[in-house]
Amino acid sequence: MRIYKVGGAVRDRLLGKPVTDIDWVVVGATTEEMLAKGFRPVGLDFPVFLHPKSGEEYALARTERKSGRGYGGFTFHASPEVTLEEDLIRRDLTINAMAEDDQQNLTDPYHGQRDLEARLLRHVSPAFAEDPLRVLRVARFAARYAALGFTVAPKTLELMRQLSESGELQALTAERSWKEISRALMEDQPQVFIEVLRACGALKELMPEVDALFGVPQPQAHHPEIDTGAHTLSVLEQAARHKQPLTVRWACLLHDLGKGLTPEEEWPRHIAHEFKGLKLIKAVNERFKAPKDCQELALLVGEYHTHSHRALELKPSTLLELLQSFDVYRRPQRFEEFIAACEMDARGRKGLEQRSYPQADYLRGAATAARSVAVQPLLEKGFKGPELGEAIKRERLKALKAYKETASF
Repeated sequence: MRIYKVGGAVRDRLLGKPVTDIDWVVVGATTEEMLAKGFRPVGLDFPVFLHPKSGEEYALARTERKSGRGYGGFTFHASPEVTLEEDLIRRDLTINAMAEDDQQNLTDPYHGQRDLEARLLRHVSPAFAEDPLRVLRVARFAARYAALGFTVAPKTLELMRQLSESGELQALTAERSWKEISRALMEDQPQVFIEVLRACGALKELMPEVDALFGVPQPQAHHPEIDTGAHTLSVLEQAARHKQPLTVRWACLLHDLGKGLTPEEEWPRHIAHEFKGLKLIKAVNERFKAPKDCQELALLVGEYHTHSHRALELKPSTLLELLQSFDVYRRPQRFEEFIAACEMDARGRKGLEQRSYPQADYLRGAATAARSVAVQPLLEKGFKGPELGEAIKRERLKALKAYKETASF
């Protein structure tokens, strides 16, 4: 029995990056031997075990063979005869196909270290094209390591293009796709994830609504970058730069989908794009079974982001309707995330990345004013039921009028 550290732990150590998760592969062992040493089995499709003390994953060396469509369409074979090199060749990228023993002696049969130095994301073997999930994984790695100068090798990008055109991406489950998408959006340069997907034709297959934004012009006075797709990438880049959570980043990606529906003869204006985009946002949400908080924020940002940009001009009654839509009284955090997404939208414009966004503090102040209305005095006056609701609304409107008159923005 020989045990090796494999994959990301080896890659990140060589890159000088922090190693968080460690995966191990065991060569020359049987399931019975692992159980005898106290390892606990957890693998459903192939033998994976948890270490009795550390809880880290140890997998028996295995080979795999394509036997069906999609990410799950593989037959695995694990036995003591499977070599380390045979196990490594089934991995996606050369930089993930390295192993080291307890003395840090490197096993690198597919030149992963060379590709690390060349800053290349390169496939290990032609079998790369058998797993459609690898299109998303490579795009995610491109986003993770873009700051270090990594790019996708041309032949690997071509295999990703072939996978995109094969229809295999449609066999991916919503859960697997969302796992990769959500992780990619939380990388330092999530816009690169979208760029790589678009370069290999996968964006058109997975998110045609986002792909449709490229080549669609916007008014240059408001959007110096002009192209709606380029703007979306910039908004996503700003969201990462400002360390926004996943909910905000997802909303940033989808906020302008309605502009993809504007007839060419109406370009560069996009009348009512906020409302038109809601059905597209809903479709993307459902396709990937995004978490409820991500779905809700994306729809709200899509519908109301221009309200935020015009916040200082809104009538108190419109401002109250906006606050009611977000239920700022019981869910203040969601309104904060809305404001953040709108600020990223405003900053995601060429040359305007550093411009201040006074609307953010103005909206926060409005929410505070509306929340300051006390309910108890109204109850003491005898209001109840629907009448109480109307009385509260009147008092909140009064508070917002006073706020608007005194706010200095």
